[in-house]
Amino acid sequence: MFAQRVLFAFMTAAPLILIPSGGQAQVTDKPPVIDALEDQGVIFKQEFEAGKGVRAFAGVLGDSPVAVYVLADGNAVAGTRLNAKGEPIDQATLQSLVAKPISDQAWAQLESATWVLDGKADAPRIIYAFTDANCPYCHLFWEAARPWVDAGKVQLRHLLVGVIKEDSPAKAAAILGAADPSAALRENEVKFDQGGITPAKSVPDDVQRTLEDNQMLMLSMGFRGTPGIIVQDDKGFIQKYNGMPQQGALTEVLGPR
Repeated sequence: MFAQRVLFAFMTAAPLILIPSGGQAQVTDKPPVIDALEDQGVIFKQEFEAGKGVRAFAGVLGDSPVAVYVLADGNAVAGTRLNAKGEPIDQATLQSLVAKPISDQAWAQLESATWVLDGKADAPRIIYAFTDANCPYCHLFWEAARPWVDAGKVQLRHLLVGVIKEDSPAKAAAILGAADPSAALRENEVKFDQGGITPAKSVPDDVQRTLEDNQMLMLSMGFRGTPGIIVQDDKGFIQKYNGMPQQGALTEVLGPR
């Protein structure tokens, strides 16, 4: 398992293509340890300056930024570099080189996915939610968001999946196939305690593809169930909430009332 502070053995070198912030690729010698870590799932974005005798590489494991410092003997240390006061040195660099691009890419994937609008299209705060029509916690989140949505402060964008019950895909098809999907989604939530929207008689191929694509996107974002909620903070970084946010976290998700 990839650890925060581990020494890695020296291996065979290979070229590494790095993409600086200017966008032009450059080829450099890849330290063998970087090659080994790539085999373990680390994705390296760029080399950055870390002083004499050390080569520093900004990477990502899963969706977490990581810095790897390659020493003169070919071994490496992965983790947080500290100054003489015990303060982190490279956090801003990692945020710039790795965290922000990751957030931007994830947000673009969400924007381009198939989702159902809940609220006003010009509401300033956008929240994505992976939603199953049969999910009780998705329903609780829908109810909790009403004051923000009705006030025009928040728009929820529901990415429908069909994972909880046998008729979840058919209910999603009833919503996505409706003349007004937003109204159909609202019908499902208003009638949730009575069983929700009437399931479609069949699930068209295009809807099935949408549900599968949304489920794959949900998994790639690190969610294993619904609701999976994603919002941008004031610095443009995505924040993820797994499940129905607790009362104290609702204002983090939805913003001030």
